[in-house]
Amino acid sequence: MSQFGRKLSNSPTVRRRFHHRISLLRRCILRVLQRILLCSGRKANATYSMLPPALPSPTPTPPPCSDGEPTREEVDVASALHHTHDLDSDLVSLKISLLGDCQIGKTSFLVKYVGDEKEQQGNQREGLNQMDKTLVVKGARISYCIWEVEGDGKSEDQIPMACVDSVAILIMFDLTSRVTLNSVVGWYKEARKWNQTAIPVLIGTKFDDFIQLPIDLQWTIASEARTYAKALNATLFFSSATYNINVNKIFKFITAKLFDLPWTVERNLNVGEPIIDF
Repeated sequence: MSQFGRKLSNSPTVRRRFHHRISLLRRCILRVLQRILLCSGRKANATYSMLPPALPSPTPTPPPCSDGEPTREEVDVASALHHTHDLDSDLVSLKISLLGDCQIGKTSFLVKYVGDEKEQQGNQREGLNQMDKTLVVKGARISYCIWEVEGDGKSEDQIPMACVDSVAILIMFDLTSRVTLNSVVGWYKEARKWNQTAIPVLIGTKFDDFIQLPIDLQWTIASEARTYAKALNATLFFSSATYNINVNKIFKFITAKLFDLPWTVERNLNVGEPIIDF
């Protein structure tokens, strides 16, 4: 038997048959395993790849407080959205608040400044609108994230969301409506409840309509606006989104204040002209 075994193992033909049968048996076993894996819902010979970076999950809308005041979680949403606005290491992201009564031209002013970038909207909530504007100042990229509160009664609850972490607060009024001018103090007080350090700027809109008023009425409104600006310790601008009067200049002023840059614009107190008072 031992001699027969040695002859069998030394025969090339027998070895080839033996290896062929082993190969067939291995293939059958692999096919059976593959069928078992397919039936169980798993994929044979699956490859693994790197998962994409996790995106921020949508922030749930917090329930309102029973007394109408915003919750602490709601205020934190503004900070979270602001700090995750852009992940570029060379981009400085700054938040600006835009407050005032409704129908005074806030959105037109914002769209005029943002221009083609108005499609870059980072947050949409009832009573709140947000647009971004990126610019380069002395080689540095700055992104202004501007939060506009619509101004109706319901949108006042969004003031904390708009004002937390802002570097500047723009309070607007309609130059042709003294009622909206009288409202600026209320907007200022509400904003200061949530932000004590932001740069205040008082902006009169619709200057193109304002100059159609009688000159004595222009003088009265301009004097009152300057009085309010002084009381709020705010810089005053008269502007027009329709004719792009002082729109870009307002944000240049804010940039100069924030980064201690030279500010060459002079005061203009001439009635009938777009006033700048600081």
